[in-house]
Amino acid sequence: MTTLSEALSREGAYKAGDFDVLIVGAGHAGCEAACAVAGLGLSCVLFNLHLDSVANLPCNPSIGGTAKGQLVREIDALGGLMGKMADMCSIQTRMLNRSKGPAVFSPRAQIDRTRYSRKMKEYLEHVENLHIRQAEITELLVDIEDGRSAVCGAITRSKAVYGASAVIVCSGTYMDARIVMGEVIIPSGPDASFPSVGLSESLVCLGIPIRRFKTGTPVRLNARGVDFSKMDRQDGEDDMPPFSFEYEMNRERPIRPQMPCWNLWTTPETREIIEENLHRSPLFGGTIEGTGPRYCPSIEDKFVKFKEKERHQVFVEPMGEDTCELYLQGMSTSMPEDVQVRMVRSLPGLENAHIQRSAYAIEYDCIDPTSLFPSLESRHVSGLFTAGQINGSSGYEEAAAQGLIAGINAARYVEGLAPFVPDRSEAYIGVLIDDLVTKGTGEPYRMMTSRAEYRLFLRQDNADERLTLYGYELGLINGERYQQFLNKSDAIRREIKRLNETYLSPSETLNALVLRLGSTPPSSGVSLADLLRRPQIHYSDLAEVDVACPRPEPAVAFAVEVRIKYEGYLKLEKDRIEKFKALEHKALSQNIPYEKIEGLRIEARQKLSVIRPVSIGQASRISGVSPADIAVLLVYLRSGKGGGHYDG
Repeated sequence: MTTLSEALSREGAYKAGDFDVLIVGAGHAGCEAACAVAGLGLSCVLFNLHLDSVANLPCNPSIGGTAKGQLVREIDALGGLMGKMADMCSIQTRMLNRSKGPAVFSPRAQIDRTRYSRKMKEYLEHVENLHIRQAEITELLVDIEDGRSAVCGAITRSKAVYGASAVIVCSGTYMDARIVMGEVIIPSGPDASFPSVGLSESLVCLGIPIRRFKTGTPVRLNARGVDFSKMDRQDGEDDMPPFSFEYEMNRERPIRPQMPCWNLWTTPETREIIEENLHRSPLFGGTIEGTGPRYCPSIEDKFVKFKEKERHQVFVEPMGEDTCELYLQGMSTSMPEDVQVRMVRSLPGLENAHIQRSAYAIEYDCIDPTSLFPSLESRHVSGLFTAGQINGSSGYEEAAAQGLIAGINAARYVEGLAPFVPDRSEAYIGVLIDDLVTKGTGEPYRMMTSRAEYRLFLRQDNADERLTLYGYELGLINGERYQQFLNKSDAIRREIKRLNETYLSPSETLNALVLRLGSTPPSSGVSLADLLRRPQIHYSDLAEVDVACPRPEPAVAFAVEVRIKYEGYLKLEKDRIEKFKALEHKALSQNIPYEKIEGLRIEARQKLSVIRPVSIGQASRISGVSPADIAVLLVYLRSGKGGGHYDG
């Protein structure tokens, strides 16, 4: 544990400046955190090992997807960056899960990888209050305040000392990272970059629990050697709404090209090559120590764990407009390079493919996220926040969401304000953070729609309705953007009112329409809203019998249809949310002596003592805490002993 004055006394050390907040790592978490801090008026500096890798997409060059698209729209609704950048850099857009209903509609964009990084760096360079710096942070500096460690700065490998009131660590997959390809092990971060060395040790010295995780990435091919005629082409969709709500309601969105993707299936030869080389796989030979992602396994892991499946799907995706590189999604591997060549060439259309970048597994240090408050501040060190893959998550979107919340809360910490964290009923961001800090994770955590209990309400289309007011009150959404949101909300209300009040008499035109759509002709007058409530009829179908002009914006029309068609379900969902909030708002003091509360089971006492939940709601979601234990806690609260204010 080193103080600021001790760091300055070291030979060669010098004071590089004082800032309100330091952000370590300029990946997706770090970029969001830095812009949030600066946007809230505080001075900050954003460090990265190499400034040409700002907001890098080292694995799949895409943003959004199932549940992840919801996260991106929520980030945008709060005033974050990822949605706007994705809209500016997309090369293919699609809305996933259209056949499953609006609760799980998920926007996804294939991204021009180098353009995204370049645009983000350009944006950061123009942000007021923000400095960006190419440097490696090797140690955090702390003081003791009121008997507790409090962060006070950091030191770089070049011995520059930076003072600060708060620090946000967004180290991604860089801390003590190493790349593994078969028998080859190389100390390295993603894309053959330098690893971060020293920071992990500094965290251990501060008492923060560290664990080891692993992820991986597939090969990148040159398109010149690919025969696309042997694959199924997958085109984009022009009607996917933009990620950013700024481009709704008559605001012109960036026009980007729609480049095709392709998909194919592995062959019996692929399986044979993998099975005969499993002894060379570091995944099964014990070389890899870190725990890998359950929901994104390597191709060799798929063939071992799912022996009944004869083949697995592979997607061939472009890396950008100005490159021939292709990404092989679904072929993540840590096999030796010679095996990788044979595996790739066993796939249809890739018999003559040329690998430009080999696949690899990467191991890295991260922390146990149960050591965090829901604000993402450390329970061990005041003013120290962490966000992204250092917290055990995987994915650019999960990282950006945490970065935004960590940035907001670091700024509020410096200003002495209460933290901001949306709860599980308000946002996928709330689900993500609550899962991490309450339940922890034994593997890289991936956001999925099934994790959200209230997903019918937490849709991608209404993220602005749920979160824009928060962004405005926090100071990240400006007055013009907020007025645009109010105008949209008013347009939705007016259109719902009009549809409920507009009645049609039975007619040949109306009867022909409903029969063609597979519904029953009305026997008497019927409102447009009642027609829309029928499962066979959509808002666009009403144009034949509805003389309204002009038609509302697509975003308004979609919101109107969802609210009317699912009105009953949404009411039930809101009732469930109200019950949830009743528990969520029952605060628990951080000083409750759980080990002394009579009636709590031993396991509950142990889990509650370690995690220290901030509310009854959070306590109820801890593994090992039963409903009976919650009943005991409620009795304890009613005795007046355990209430308190959440100050983390």
